[in-house]
Amino acid sequence: MMIDPLSVFLLLVAAATPILFAALGELVVERAGVLNLGVEGMMITGALAGFAAAYASGNPFLGFLVAALAGAAISLLFACLTQVFLANQVASGLALTLFGLGLAAMFGKPFEGVKAPPMPAGPLRINWIVWLGLVMVPLVWWFLNRSRAGLILRGVGENHEAAHALGYDVRLTRLAAIAFGGAMAGVGGAFISIATVLQWTEGMTAGAGWIALAIVVFSNWTAAGVLAGAWLFGGVTVLQLRLQAAGVAVPVQLLSMAPYLATIIVLVLISARQKFSRRAGGAAPGSLGTNFHALR
Repeated sequence: MMIDPLSVFLLLVAAATPILFAALGELVVERAGVLNLGVEGMMITGALAGFAAAYASGNPFLGFLVAALAGAAISLLFACLTQVFLANQVASGLALTLFGLGLAAMFGKPFEGVKAPPMPAGPLRINWIVWLGLVMVPLVWWFLNRSRAGLILRGVGENHEAAHALGYDVRLTRLAAIAFGGAMAGVGGAFISIATVLQWTEGMTAGAGWIALAIVVFSNWTAAGVLAGAWLFGGVTVLQLRLQAAGVAVPVQLLSMAPYLATIIVLVLISARQKFSRRAGGAAPGSLGTNFHALR
């Protein structure tokens, strides 16, 4: 049986889209100096909120809008803890993931077993949200590297004390970055429920948020690297599905763990490269994971 390379590539791009959205959002958050480990919780919240809105209204695009708002809203809980009360970012992010998973499990019961409304196809019969994800890559790159607001955000992430001394509002900058990251994660989660699985299932993000976090590190905190990492994950996912469809004599459990195994291998290689190469590393923002204490 002949395999159409174009169809395989389109499947790869679609499989990478949820991770791409979440990772681009987390990239902006970490460039601002904030480590938010709650991506999984924001994605599952967006998946449920988006699916519920799409099902109730019959409009999938409204579902994605609601998913973005829900992701941003729940991310502000993390923002409040870390930027106002100066709580530990790692612990707060983990708490956000657990909170999001529990919230979705509790409110998602009425939506089990129902179908999402169909989405109209975009150019080349590709989902409009896939196109949006591809467009977001150069937009995020331009924002971080060419816009004044992006340069301020990167300055806050590199040295928040210096940015504060220059008169920039560190907390407001980080709040905006966290909200943007939450919105992007929400859209990524909604893509799974509305455009991929087409229904609500508890725990349907299945670790995609953790993959997105790993891809940000894999990318060396660059938008182009995030795209490459997301496509790598998408490629492994498509390969897994193709092997299952072909009836290859490999345990299903092994195929299911392939995307996550590939991510671990890539992270190990990056760590080794950073350890043994003088030119590697150093790309992480200088203030990443550090709370800002305004001096009075």
